[in-house]
Amino acid sequence: MAFESLTEKLTNIFRQLRSKGRLTEKDVKDAMKEVKMALLEADVNFKVVKQFTKDVTEAAIGADVMNGLNPAQMVIKIVNEKMIALMGSEMTEIRVKPNGMTVIMMAGLQGAGKTTTAAKLAGKFKSKGKRPLLVACDVYRPAAIKQLEVNAKKVDVPFFSLGNKLSPVDIAKAGVVHAKENGNNLVLIDTAGRLQIDESMMQELVDIKNAINVDQTILVVDAMTGQEAVNVAKTFTEKVGIDGVILTKCDGDTRGGAALSIRAVTGQPILYVGMGEKLSDLEQFYPDRMAGRILGMGDVMSLIEKAQAEFDQQRTEEMAEKIKKASFDFNDYLDSMAQMNKMGGLESILSMLPGMSTKMKDIQGMIDEKQMKRTEAIILSMTPKERANPDILNLPRKRRIAKGAGVDISEVNKLVKQFDQARKMMKQMPGMMGGRGGMGSLGGMMGGMRGGRRRPF
Repeated sequence: MAFESLTEKLTNIFRQLRSKGRLTEKDVKDAMKEVKMALLEADVNFKVVKQFTKDVTEAAIGADVMNGLNPAQMVIKIVNEKMIALMGSEMTEIRVKPNGMTVIMMAGLQGAGKTTTAAKLAGKFKSKGKRPLLVACDVYRPAAIKQLEVNAKKVDVPFFSLGNKLSPVDIAKAGVVHAKENGNNLVLIDTAGRLQIDESMMQELVDIKNAINVDQTILVVDAMTGQEAVNVAKTFTEKVGIDGVILTKCDGDTRGGAALSIRAVTGQPILYVGMGEKLSDLEQFYPDRMAGRILGMGDVMSLIEKAQAEFDQQRTEEMAEKIKKASFDFNDYLDSMAQMNKMGGLESILSMLPGMSTKMKDIQGMIDEKQMKRTEAIILSMTPKERANPDILNLPRKRRIAKGAGVDISEVNKLVKQFDQARKMMKQMPGMMGGRGGMGSLGGMMGGMRGGRRRPF
C-alpha cells in the first residue's frame, strides 16, 4: 500500500515519544533526527526534509510543549500541521471556466499514465455536468491513439483524432474547432511523452500552448519514481509552465517522496492522485487527508465520500434492515461484494481506517482473494431459489453446487456453516448496522471479515 514503510517508521517514532511521558529538548531533537532519516529513506527531497524537521523542532521547543499535559501528542500535532502545510494546506481544483470553453493540456513522460489519466479526468468532469472532448495528439507512441479512444468509450466521452500523419499542433487546433462546432465546453489534449525529457518534447508543448491558448497545463508524474518525479515536475515547470500535478500509481509500494516534495520544490499544487487502474480510481488530493494517511491516522472522509458515490442508498438500507432481522441471503452477499469492489476492495477500504495502515501486512494475510473468488463461484453455482433461500441447501444440492463451482463439497459446507453463523451474529449485534446509508452496511461486512480469512461476511 502507498506510504506503508514511511507510515510504519513514523508510527514507531511517535510510539517511543508517547512512552516517555515528559519530554526534554533532547527527546524532541532525537525524534526529529529519526523522522529526518525516515523521510530521506522515503525519497523526500533533502532540502525539503531539512527545512521540515527544522520547522517542527523549533515549533515544538518554542511552544512550551514540554511543560504540557501531553507533550508527545503536541509534537505529533505539530508534525501533522507542518506536513499539511508542506503539501499545500488546502485542496486545489483544476480551474474550469463557468462559461465558454476550457482547454486542458496533459503533459508528462511516457509510462506515467497520462493517457489513462486524461480519460479519468474527462469522466470526472462529465459527472459534474461538463461536456468534455478527448483529443489525441500523441502521434509517436504506437497504440496511443487507440488507447485514448478505448478509454473514451469506457467513460462515454467523445474522442477526436486525425491519425498520426499531421503535427500535434495541427491536431490540437482542429480538435478545438471540432469542440466548438459540437458543443463541447472542455477539451482535454493528450500529448506525447518521452522516455526522458528532451528539447523537442518541450518545444512541442510550448508550440501547442501558443497555438490554442491552453487554460491549464497538467503534469502527470509516476509517484513510484520518487525523487525523479520531483525533478521531472521541476523541469516541466521551468521549461513549459504547469498549473498543477497529478500523481499516478499511488496505490503501489511508493515511498511517498513525490507527494511530500512537489509543492515545496515547484510551487505547484498536487490536484489528484491515481489510486488504481480503473477509470474511477482518481481521487482529489487533500493535503490534510494525505498527511493523515502518511501518519497512520487514516482517511475516513475519503472513505465516506467513496461510499456515498458508489453505494445504492435504497439497496443499502434494505440490506441493513435484512441483516438486522437476520433475513439476508446469498444475493445480498453478492451485492455487498460488488459494492465493496467498486470502492477498491476490502484492502483499500481498511487502509483508510485510523490505525489500520500499519497493520496491513497482518490484514493482507487474513484476506484471501482467491478464496473470495471461490466463494463467489459457489454462490453463482446456486439456483436463484437456493440463493434466496439458504435453508433449502440439502446434501444433493450442495453436491451439485460443488461440482458446478469446481470445488470440494467441504468448501460448500464450510461456506453454508459460516453463513449461518454470520446471520446469528448479525441478529445479536444490531448496533453494527447502526450507521446511515452505505457506511452501516460496510461496517457489517468488515466486522465479519475480521474473524478469519475465509468468512464471507
